[in-house]
Amino acid sequence: MGTTKTQIFTTAQNELATIFKVLSNPARIAIIQYISRQQSCICNDIVEEIGLAQPTISQHLKELKSIGLLKGEVEGKTVCYCIDLNKWNEIQSQLNSFFNTTQANCC
Repeated sequence: MGTTKTQIFTTAQNELATIFKVLSNPARIAIIQYISRQQSCICNDIVEEIGLAQPTISQHLKELKSIGLLKGEVEGKTVCYCIDLNKWNEIQSQLNSFFNTTQANCC
């Protein structure tokens, strides 16, 4: 399998592709939806809500944090997650721009 030649694409295209890749998993969408309804959240709460194993949830949280969508605070053995609203708005703007400027001119 060949490697993707990311260097031939713009920074904006690469960033958008990364966002789509991270958001392409339905478990991550469910996690975002769950966290967005909470004031703060503990990882075990997410495990109970989503129904996946704790290591799997941790991996999904890591992916969401990799694009800056989640912030987490460590309180002893507990990690509380919330959505970074600045990044949320930035991603929303990027997605809106993509969908608003991409034309569908086919048969």
